[in-house]
Amino acid sequence: MRTIAVINAKGGCGKTTVATGLASALAWEGYNVALADLDPQCSATDWLAERGEDYPEIHAVSKASGLKAPAGTDILVVDTPAGVYGAELSKLLNKAQTALMPLLPSPIDMAAAWRFLEKTLTLKPIASKKTKLGLVANRVKPNTIVYRELTGFMDDYRVPVVGQLRDSMNYVRAFERGLGVSDLPEYLAGEDWGQWDDIVRWVKSKRSMGSA
Repeated sequence: MRTIAVINAKGGCGKTTVATGLASALAWEGYNVALADLDPQCSATDWLAERGEDYPEIHAVSKASGLKAPAGTDILVVDTPAGVYGAELSKLLNKAQTALMPLLPSPIDMAAAWRFLEKTLTLKPIASKKTKLGLVANRVKPNTIVYRELTGFMDDYRVPVVGQLRDSMNYVRAFERGLGVSDLPEYLAGEDWGQWDDIVRWVKSKRSMGSA
């Protein structure tokens, strides 16, 4: 089973949006997907509860199960809580082959992300490449100064930028219904589909797979 952890110690950066969106996109790719919600706010759990039967099934995995997914699961996506770093984060990453870190284009978020990323790159699972890390620019407005600053920030690290997600109300509308943008019709979310294609392509590549 493949495990993908969505990480960032700062709250509000879009971990749950990325985790649920990734689970949805991978389910449409034909994978048997499970989603673990480790966040005390339980937003991903609430999202799953709203998901209808007309969409690809995503299995819920409880924190109490110790990240044990149902038999036959191909990919487990883990939505991690805010404030996790150091030894606790290392323990989580040790169970994952891949980690995705969403970043927001704002000065406060970039400063917090810099501190988190500097520490995360020294953790054994990442430093040893047992777990591969990719960055995702979230809520992007391309023609802004702060986005150019975010692009420069990401270029400072030898960590791949595997995709960017535009700032779109589609995410809000979808989330309220237990959906990802991959579940929305193409006429509404075709641009979002294309952005998720980039992320899924990286996730499916050997470059994203550590040895955990």
